[in-house]
Amino acid sequence: MCGIAGLFDTRGRRDFDRALMQRMNDIQYHRGPDEGDLYFEPGLAFGHRRLSIIDISTGQQPLFNEDGSVAVVFNGEIYNFQELVPELEALGHVFHTRSDTEVIVHAWESWGEDCVTRFRGMFAFVLWDRNQQTLFMARDRLGVKPLHYAILDDGTLIFGSELKVLMQHPGLDRRIDPLAVEEYFALGYVAEPRTIFKGARKLQPAESLCIRRGQAIPAPRCYWDVRFSLDNPVSLAEATGELTERLRESVRLRMIAEVPLGAFLSGGVDSSAVVATMAGLSEEPVNTCSIAFDDPKFNESEFAQMVADRYRTRHFVETVKSDDFDLIDTLAALYDEPYADSSAIPTYRVCQLARKQVTVALSGDGGDESFGGYRRYRMHLMEERMRSAMPHGVRRPVFGLLGRLYPKADWAPRVFRAKTTFQALARDSVQAYFHSVSILRDEMRRSLFSTDFRRQLGGYNAIEVFRRHADQAQTDDALALIQYIDLKTYLVGDINTKVDRASMAHSLEVREPLMDHKLVEWLATLPSGLKIKGQEGKYLFKKAMEPLLPNDVLYRPKMGFSVPLARWFRGPLKQRVRDAVLGDTLAATGIFNRNYLQHLVDAHQSGARDYSASLWTVLMFEAFLRNEGSVGSDSTAPRINRV
Repeated sequence: MCGIAGLFDTRGRRDFDRALMQRMNDIQYHRGPDEGDLYFEPGLAFGHRRLSIIDISTGQQPLFNEDGSVAVVFNGEIYNFQELVPELEALGHVFHTRSDTEVIVHAWESWGEDCVTRFRGMFAFVLWDRNQQTLFMARDRLGVKPLHYAILDDGTLIFGSELKVLMQHPGLDRRIDPLAVEEYFALGYVAEPRTIFKGARKLQPAESLCIRRGQAIPAPRCYWDVRFSLDNPVSLAEATGELTERLRESVRLRMIAEVPLGAFLSGGVDSSAVVATMAGLSEEPVNTCSIAFDDPKFNESEFAQMVADRYRTRHFVETVKSDDFDLIDTLAALYDEPYADSSAIPTYRVCQLARKQVTVALSGDGGDESFGGYRRYRMHLMEERMRSAMPHGVRRPVFGLLGRLYPKADWAPRVFRAKTTFQALARDSVQAYFHSVSILRDEMRRSLFSTDFRRQLGGYNAIEVFRRHADQAQTDDALALIQYIDLKTYLVGDINTKVDRASMAHSLEVREPLMDHKLVEWLATLPSGLKIKGQEGKYLFKKAMEPLLPNDVLYRPKMGFSVPLARWFRGPLKQRVRDAVLGDTLAATGIFNRNYLQHLVDAHQSGARDYSASLWTVLMFEAFLRNEGSVGSDSTAPRINRV
């Protein structure tokens, strides 16, 4: 795993400043502490930080083809590189390393832009072909690895694994994008391809961008998509058998490493299945790492221990105190833009623990999206059945009125919390799902933002992110539609972002067997009834794992990786929240309605409402603003409080 950075003159061959390139590369030292190098030629500069995993002795980057005309900087792993080497050798290519990176340059020479369709793995890379005067960049299909870029007014393209790399350049437009703010307060992250800054973009998953010097810069190209055909006639018995074999193959590919390797083990179905599969493929005990919490409401360590005992793993556990809130500013520095998933705290801690034992860790991320594991999926299907029983023209006025009149009752037993259900029934499927996953829902964001800021939004609503993907989903199946949306949004913007930054902060490589694109493609052919059956999520996955895992692990309620925000904000963080939310930093932006910020703080701290998720979202935005001022170049670019 690595960090990449670079500069490219899209119009000519200007020389770039070595000191600038050095800063861009050094700011991501944590992504690759083993080695670092720079490469320059007229109109081009590449930087690379290396975390050595495969071919430790000869896998340095930038890496070149035989005559030095093609160079690449690469972050990730190509898991099928051993299969591609003989194929490329048969086409006349000569390999000088045992590195998966070298496959990229030769694949480009043989297959051009289509080379990415041959790669199975997680990757973000930028390649320079001097003979064709072409810069080519690409990102893996499910967005496991990040790639940020910006095209400046003078024709310079800058890129980097993290946004902080781009922030070193004095020409980057660092004004806040109002549409990104709207997306953040709805979703808890800024959705691809946007970043928090007007001047920077993220290359989206399964996108490539090919730029020929001196020509107009094209739009990125999508080279892959998942199609939920749901037309596989396989039986349950056949599906469980094939799933087990596909998981074994995916795990086997991800166990290739020349450094210590292990796995996260939370005690949930996904990570437990990965560990069980690893144990069946390894002659040595698997290294497993778990975080325990001193608050029993959040502690899953006993279930992780069950799996560790069953497979006799080398199990490492550290207990996190329930008041482990010292990471707020650390997280702001890691993520570079507002990011509001509070499970980033325990994720950071488990990566910190794992790095003490291993350099590569396998995780269970991606299982909920493909197997149908989220509780919100079951709720959505229930609501869809109710929506289908009544035309939208009738539902909208009836349930819309009930949703407005019915009091919000977070404190009440679930059966009496009907307001959200009424609101959902008044909407169409995409609106309802967006409403259910939004941190601050539409009416809350309208209250949160100032009149002037709402005017700058020009009517934009973050639901457009979901609409855009729903239009591409090619399915009207209720479950498949929201799975597709999550694969394009939540998995990428939240889960993958969280794990990449938390792991790279500790120079740890994390690999995700459940995000293997061939596995995801196959699962998308299976009927939705094999994923959710009645009230049982991950039905097929659990059935397939019954011979390998205890029922107490498979069929217990899902806990998640959460922290006690509500208690923190009424207790040890009470004053900090009040100072941050109502302080000068947020006030100076002109984005917020201070009266509503006051309401959020007062209502939560009095116990009248649980606004912990909303307050965390505001708190992390404020932490981002403070951090942004300390990261970057000597630029005189517009400050963060200007939009």
